[in-house]
Amino acid sequence: MTAQIATFSTGNSALKLSVANKSFAPTMTLAMAKQRAKMLIDIRAFFAEREVLEVQTPLLSRSANTDTFLQSVRADVHYQDKPMSYYLHTSPEFAMKRLLASWRSPIFQICPVFRDNEIGRRHNIEFTMLEWYRPDFSLSQLAEELRLLLEAVSKRPVVLNHYRYIDAFLDFVGIHPLTASIEALQAVAEDKGVASVDFSGMDSEDIRQGWLDLLFSHLVEPNLGHELPTLIIDYPKATAALAKTAIDKDGNEVARRFELYINGIEIANAYDELADSALLRSRFEADNARRRYHGLPIMPIDEHLLAASENLPNCSGIAVGFDRLLMVITGATSLSEVIPFPSDLA
Repeated sequence: MTAQIATFSTGNSALKLSVANKSFAPTMTLAMAKQRAKMLIDIRAFFAEREVLEVQTPLLSRSANTDTFLQSVRADVHYQDKPMSYYLHTSPEFAMKRLLASWRSPIFQICPVFRDNEIGRRHNIEFTMLEWYRPDFSLSQLAEELRLLLEAVSKRPVVLNHYRYIDAFLDFVGIHPLTASIEALQAVAEDKGVASVDFSGMDSEDIRQGWLDLLFSHLVEPNLGHELPTLIIDYPKATAALAKTAIDKDGNEVARRFELYINGIEIANAYDELADSALLRSRFEADNARRRYHGLPIMPIDEHLLAASENLPNCSGIAVGFDRLLMVITGATSLSEVIPFPSDLA
């Protein structure tokens, strides 16, 4: 950018002030800001028409996400002069489920969420999430509502491709993800040049899922959703701690979950929500055991969520990366194009 020099007369001397680099400037253009604002309007209109209530829940919580691979941002605060640790939420999910347990009514939220150490072309420590829950909706009903939402914000017809996790893995990795041995998964990763990871000390289920996640992210994801927006369905049960499970057509136990991919980018993640407090507790405790092994902080379990889960209605829920959705709709190639100030400039 060409330096601009402003000259001010001060008696016999001139004061030259450089505003050369405009370090204050946003990375998002005004035109993109208008598109972002329009998408917010369209989403709110979409849910208002369907009588889905917009809610707002706290960003700060005493509890946190226990997921081994999601790192919460801690905030040290004072409550009645007493120092306390809170956490910025990684998703509004836990608080929204507490509302669901009491109101048993469809709700949605658009809010900032926070995940530590996530920086890159498609990542930022702070980003915007759209999340909604539908009591008595099946996953297929939720997928249809997602399709209609995509039409509402893109202003064009949308057809969704449904693709089983197993089939995608066979097509792009060449090995069956649920029956292959750990040794076979590792050998394929090495053969394909996927970065090696040390999973020693973990139990066999975690090691298996670690290799599956690595192979899927490197070899499958980049190929998804280029011709049609694609729903990956029937995930391994280990990939969805908060989802119910089911038996697929081949007799495999799979997670009742789908993810949406467009142009190789993960856009949304949906669950048939689990409402078993004892099972949820055991999964959270297992997460913390893994965190302890990896030298990560132990996260406080959300006891409010566990208490609410016994009253949670049968429902499906979905989280959509608002910024990523705006990226694919506008053709942007980086998150910095659709948000005003990425974390390094905030």
